[in-house]
Amino acid sequence: MKNKFYQYIQDLQDTITSKLEAIDGKAKFQEDIWKRPEGGGGRTRVIENGRVFEKGGVNISGVHGKLPKSMQAYFKVGDVDFFACGLSLVLHPENPMVPTVHANWRYFEMYDKDGNIIDSWFGGGQDLTPYYLFEEDAKHFHQICKIACDKHNPEFYPNYKKRCDEYFYNAHRNEGRGIGGLFFDYCKTSETMSMENWYNFVTEVGDSFLEAYVPIVEKRKDLPYTEAQRNWQEIRRGRYVEFNLVHDKGTLFGLKTNGRIESILMSLPPHVQWVYDHHPEDGSDEEKLIDVLKKPKVWV
Repeated sequence: MKNKFYQYIQDLQDTITSKLEAIDGKAKFQEDIWKRPEGGGGRTRVIENGRVFEKGGVNISGVHGKLPKSMQAYFKVGDVDFFACGLSLVLHPENPMVPTVHANWRYFEMYDKDGNIIDSWFGGGQDLTPYYLFEEDAKHFHQICKIACDKHNPEFYPNYKKRCDEYFYNAHRNEGRGIGGLFFDYCKTSETMSMENWYNFVTEVGDSFLEAYVPIVEKRKDLPYTEAQRNWQEIRRGRYVEFNLVHDKGTLFGLKTNGRIESILMSLPPHVQWVYDHHPEDGSDEEKLIDVLKKPKVWV
C-alpha cells in the first residue's frame, strides 16, 4: 500500500504543478530534491512571484525510521518504527479576490521490531481560505468535495465537513481559518472499509482538487482590486500564519520528526501584516467574511 500510494502522490504532484503553471503563465515551479538523514526524503516544488500565484508549494515526501520519543507519547505507543508519505500543497494568490487553498493527502504505517505492520491509516483533506467571500465559489468548492465523498459514503461529506470546520479553527481568535472543505484522519480498516477502500476514497478526493479550485482561480484572477483590499488580504494572511504555527498537527509532526524546515514552512505567505486591534468597517465586505468565519455555514 505504501508503494502504491507514494506512486500516486508522485503522479498527482506532476498533474497539479503542470496545471498551475499553465494557469499562471509566467512563473514555473522550482524543484528541490531532499533527503532526511534518518531515512527517506521528498520532492519540494515551489512557485514564487508569478502572475497569479505570489507563492505556493506542492510537496511530496516519504519518510521512515524510528518514531521519535515525542511522537511515541503523542500516538501512545512504545518503541516502534514508522513510514509516512503524503502530498501537501498551499497556494497564496496575488489577487485578494482569489482564495488561498490548502490540501493534503497522506498515509502512515507503524511497525514492530520484526517489521510487521501494527497500525496504518490514511488522512487528508482540502480547504479554502477566501479574503473576499463569493458565495458561488464556496458552494462550488463544497459541491465538488461532496460529489467525491458521495461516491463512497453519503455520510462522509457531512462528517468530514464538520471535522474540517472544527479543525481549521483559530480558537484564540474565535473564528475559522477559512470556509472549510474536508478533513479526515485515522482512516483505518473497519467492518465497512478496507485499506483498499480508503485508498480509493482518498485518491478520489485528491483527483477532485483541481476541479474544486481551478474554476475559482480562473473566474477571479483578473478582477481589479485596491491597495486597501490588498492590505486586508495581508491582515487575514496573518491569521493563516497563526493557525499553522499554533495549531497545525502536520507542522508539529514535521518539526518533531526532524523534517525539512523549508518544506514545512513553505505554507507561510510572503507578505503578511499584524495590525493592532484591527476591525473591519460595519457593513463592509470584509465584515461579511468575518461573520461567516465566526459560525460555520452549510454551503451545499
